[in-house]
Amino acid sequence: MRGIVFVGDGKAVVTDDLEVRAPKPHEVVVRMVNAGVCHSDLSVLDGTIAFPTPCAMGHEGAGVIEEVGSAVKSVVIGDHVVISTLANCGRCSACARGIPTRCRSSIGNMSRPFTYLGDPCFNFAASSCFSERTVIDAIQAVKIDSSVPFTSACLIGCGVITGMGAVLNRAKVAPGETAAVFGVGGVGLNAIQALRLSGAARIIAVDTLASKESLAKQFGATDFINAAEVDSASAAIRDLLPGGSGMYNPGGVDWVFECTGVPKVLHDAIDALEWGGTAVAVGVPAATAMLEKPIFTSFVYIDKGVIGCRYGTARPHHDFPKIADWYLQGKVMLDELVSAVYPHSEFDTVLADMHDGKLARGVLAF
Repeated sequence: MRGIVFVGDGKAVVTDDLEVRAPKPHEVVVRMVNAGVCHSDLSVLDGTIAFPTPCAMGHEGAGVIEEVGSAVKSVVIGDHVVISTLANCGRCSACARGIPTRCRSSIGNMSRPFTYLGDPCFNFAASSCFSERTVIDAIQAVKIDSSVPFTSACLIGCGVITGMGAVLNRAKVAPGETAAVFGVGGVGLNAIQALRLSGAARIIAVDTLASKESLAKQFGATDFINAAEVDSASAAIRDLLPGGSGMYNPGGVDWVFECTGVPKVLHDAIDALEWGGTAVAVGVPAATAMLEKPIFTSFVYIDKGVIGCRYGTARPHHDFPKIADWYLQGKVMLDELVSAVYPHSEFDTVLADMHDGKLARGVLAF
């Protein structure tokens, strides 16, 4: 079976020497059709996300149910599914309250359902979508309308839900509020289009690449700031939305969505907030990354806040089909996120194009 395996030292190999075991009673086997390549995959390669080796890579995919365990009732062979990386238990208090991203079982539950060159091989993000076949818990297989093309559907499972969920589920942005999105990649674009759906009055996109402006505005941005051309993107945002004179940087937006995972960007983005605003940390930094801000002048005295957001605070079995339906109704853009589709064997080409800033999302085909 073909797959892409991280073998350490920043190296991934495309191999035919990968195998996956049969499903347990509560599991399913998915035949992958398409998978998006996300910056979190790059973070494994560059060591930002530390992971044991070997591991079968990929976490943003869609495919067809090929085999089901004896206890599975939620899907049947032939169903089209988007894979969720949340292997939540479905039984704890968090799951019962509809917040599976806070399920304790959904973190640190890596296993080795694969073998590579005959030796045990870890999965990645409980999904391993860069394999021709993968085995996952049935709760991770979310059935969607079969008329949604796999090339677009696969993106729902990470970039789309992470960006849209940050706006709709975590922040719950209200009509008329203002926001800035730092980082116009796959996640940032989906935060932008969720802000459009929310009725945000001003949506300011920030990136260091001028080429991202047209795409950001296509998805709903009202303004674009090229961070490479200004001394301070946050000051430029406050110039667009001045708050009058006074101490502690008045002016700015109600919400900031930091989608790069770069600590300095989050640090600076907080300064783009109007008094009472909130920064949402969406991008994934290194585990050792720190945030330092003056507590009194940055938060306490002007009612500002910072919140984290894991996986768009997703409720996959509610959110994924809803996003698919919005796509079919023309409310959500998915096709436009797919910059290019690559054969499975051209993984290195996708990485190079990502590095050069050519892609909103590159998609692998199996």
